[in-house]
This record gives sequence, C-alpha cells and structure tokens, in this order.
Amino acid sequence: MAEELSFEEALKKLEEQVQVLSDGKLSLQEALENFEEGIKLFKFCNKKLKEAEQRVTELVEGDKGLEEKEME
Repeated sequence: MAEELSFEEALKKLEEQVQVLSDGKLSLQEALENFEEGIKLFKFCNKKLKEAEQRVTELVEGDKGLEEKEME
C-alpha cells in the first residue's frame, strides 16, 4: 500500500469500498478499480490480523513454557 495505514484505518476504508460497490452506481471501470483496491485492503487487514495472532501466540505462556492456545 502506498501509505502505511493502521488496521483500523484500512478496515474502515474496506468497509467504505464494500458500501460503494453495494450501491451499484459505479461504471464497470470504476467498480473494477474499487474492487481491486478492496482486495488490497483485505490482504493488508488479513496480514495484520495474522501478525497479531502470532504475537498473541508468542505471548501466551503456560507452566511448560510457550503454550499455544486456540483463538476463538
């Protein structure tokens, strides 16, 4: 992404992209560009979530050292 967004900023932009696409008022070209940007935002958010999950896994410790716990 051109600018480094926070997870929250990227998620907000993604939600806005989805809303614009849902309205159905874009030309085909605009819809494709919007969709492409949405995919980039989705991948960015997904990456941030995976990084956060990894950090949580690393921080959770049990009696025997690092203990991986299933996240819900």
